[in-house]
Amino acid sequence: MSAITTLHSVSVRPALPADEEALGELDRSTWSTLHAVVPRPRPPYEPFFDERHRPEDFLVAEAATDADGKSLAGYIRLVPPTPLACNAHVRQIQGLAVAAWARGAGVGRTLLRAACAEARRQGANRITLRVLGHNTPARALYASEGFAVEGVLSGEFFLHGRYVDDVLMGRSLAP
Repeated sequence: MSAITTLHSVSVRPALPADEEALGELDRSTWSTLHAVVPRPRPPYEPFFDERHRPEDFLVAEAATDADGKSLAGYIRLVPPTPLACNAHVRQIQGLAVAAWARGAGVGRTLLRAACAEARRQGANRITLRVLGHNTPARALYASEGFAVEGVLSGEFFLHGRYVDDVLMGRSLAP
């Protein structure tokens, strides 16, 4: 799809096992030093879904476009941060990706809001995430949706020849 694709509507749904190939392609195409702490994926590619990354952990955004009907525009991964009962009231975002052709059209914000709604539906009253300190666009989006910086792990990662902070953000899901 070209950068001039017009989005007419965006809907969010749970991921399905049949989405694996499209999600893997999206994940690889959106890899960036802005947010990745792992090396760029190289063939042969690992499966997108595995025992730790199950379809039920993901919400996907589908966009109705003028180019080809409906296309997968992004995903967000929402999971409990730990298996502990004392932490069951929290959900954590552990991945958000938006296709290049869909950026700037509100897909990331739509996914973020859907994740908060899904976390509430699951009984959570708090949501957290981690973001690299130099990822200014993501940090701005999260802040605009009520996430606050709750901690900074200074120099937590050594990426591409420099130390990068790991920023911990969170917010309440109370109405």
